[in-house]
Amino acid sequence: MQIKQVIIAHKSRDRLSQRWAQQYAREFERRGCQVLMGPSGAKDNPYPVFLASSSSPIDLAVVLGGDGTALAAARHLAEAGIPILAANVGGHLGFLTESFEDIEDTETVIARLFEDRYAIGQRMMLQAAVFEGSRDHLEPLSDRFLALNEMCIKPASAYRMPTSILEMEVDGEVIDQYQGDGLIVGTPTGSTCYNASAGGPIVHPGMDAITVSPICPLSFSSRPVVIPSGSVVSIWPLADLEHDTKLWTDGVLATSIWPGQRVDVRKADCQAKFIILREDYSFYQTLREKLQWAGARVRHINNHRN
Repeated sequence: MQIKQVIIAHKSRDRLSQRWAQQYAREFERRGCQVLMGPSGAKDNPYPVFLASSSSPIDLAVVLGGDGTALAAARHLAEAGIPILAANVGGHLGFLTESFEDIEDTETVIARLFEDRYAIGQRMMLQAAVFEGSRDHLEPLSDRFLALNEMCIKPASAYRMPTSILEMEVDGEVIDQYQGDGLIVGTPTGSTCYNASAGGPIVHPGMDAITVSPICPLSFSSRPVVIPSGSVVSIWPLADLEHDTKLWTDGVLATSIWPGQRVDVRKADCQAKFIILREDYSFYQTLREKLQWAGARVRHINNHRN
């Protein structure tokens, strides 16, 4: 990889993340790279300014924080095809990020990047937009929104906990009407996040699929489904006009959806690229470590494994 210009984003208001960002910036600058550095968080979004102000291609993004910081980077950098080195510095669970121990030696890590001694994992993303009108003549009402983990459609109210009534179609065919707290339309990457908490399936990130999981449905027959990635998931809010249904992308508010409108979710035409430093990376090992899978309380020895 030819590295001439680098984005370094650190978790907002986190001193540890900021300190390591400064250390990485010094090391890149020592090698003659131009560095664009800034905080990333709920109230800080450096990526539009970096992308708009750069007159030359951005070769790499180093993102120091937790999974939320990595998700924000993916949403803004995937379209530009910028690979992301995401490290868990000041974060918590860290499903998407390299461990802190793997990036402590900044000189070695940057040397590996310049010498192409790493792998790149490509992750499927979703895109969504809101439409209005008849089935034969739909008018777009919103921009395109991207998500790496999931699109979530659920009501929001400052004074009560409203129940949503949502109708879902897949490729124009009505699948079900859901009454409950909302729907999660997710990627394999997002299957270990909100989707798993809602009782949805865990899907290997190498698969091309979309998961749809109801959130606390009032009917026991409402079950999660896994559908082909080429499908278009259309969701219609059917509640009265007092219910303000929201579309959330990776937990960030995107827009409101009202009765008479629908949101279409489909596989995005871009993928997130994550740099993998671990030579022994395993998704199953990540599951065991992050979800603390311990197996049965009474452990048995398997003498048949070679």
